Amino acid sequence: MEKLFPRIFSFLLTLFLFPHLLHSQGYSSRQPPRPLIFTPHSRADSDPQQVHISLVGRDHIRVSWITEAKHTKSIVEYGKAPGAYDSLATGEHTSYKYFFYSSGEIHHVKIGPLEPSTTYFYRCGGSGPEFSFRTPTQKFPIEFAVVGDLGQTEWTASTLAHVESKDYDVFLLPGDLSYADTQQPLWDSFGRLVEPYASRRPWMVTEGNHELETFPILHPHGFTSYNARWLMPYEESGSDSNLYYSFEVAGTHIIMLGSYAEFDKKSSQYKWLVADLAKIDRNKTPWLLCYCMHRGIIPIRLIKVKGKA
Repeated sequence: MEKLFPRIFSFLLTLFLFPHLLHSQGYSSRQPPRPLIFTPHSRADSDPQQVHISLVGRDHIRVSWITEAKHTKSIVEYGKAPGAYDSLATGEHTSYKYFFYSSGEIHHVKIGPLEPSTTYFYRCGGSGPEFSFRTPTQKFPIEFAVVGDLGQTEWTASTLAHVESKDYDVFLLPGDLSYADTQQPLWDSFGRLVEPYASRRPWMVTEGNHELETFPILHPHGFTSYNARWLMPYEESGSDSNLYYSFEVAGTHIIMLGSYAEFDKKSSQYKWLVADLAKIDRNKTPWLLCYCMHRGIIPIRLIKVKGKA
């Protein structure tokens, strides 16, 4: 017993001091929560809001936005100089209901072909403000900004400001976007909050548990809001679901898997993944990145791809 007591005492002392040691070294596990940021609607009902872009194939981009007015055009005018729109593309629109909430008109328009590493200026719906974006490079180096669990708090604002200070090419968000959690106006607030960033660089996202938004019996089907608002290039990559897809940019093949879609060997996602991997030509596409959201801690990270793997 006399020999056992020092061991027990040492163990308890270590157990007590270890968290304090980590904290003193800057390894604090979680920062305190910050207040929610609700971004109000300040434009005309016919003007675009919540504008964001995503990659579609090697030389096209999808422009997505929402209007409160129901009879606005799903068109995008674009060109290489401010106000000089020498190209026009048309697309589609949709909307959805969630209990007593009715969304605005959600527009998706694919534009291109576009030149790499080029700034384009564009206008949505034939009215409202002008936006601009830069297309990604087609060769190394390319830089990805990776952020998960974004939400819309004061921490979100500081995170986006940090990312914006970097000269990145593509933004990857593997799940938990708005943290609306069935409160649909928070989806609108989130779209307005991220618009200054998501309208300038492609945002490639996938779903997390906070996008599920099911309700027993009354709303059993998940991801209604997410699928309507954040349309990704799933069809172009051979997927049958917006919850998982892949895309290529600058010799890099990126796979965005869905943690909340079926993934056993008999599932559509598993079969799609096997087929998608089989199509990759590693001579042309030396880099393969796979983001399987949503389990685990997702840190903020900037990835710069410089050469062959």
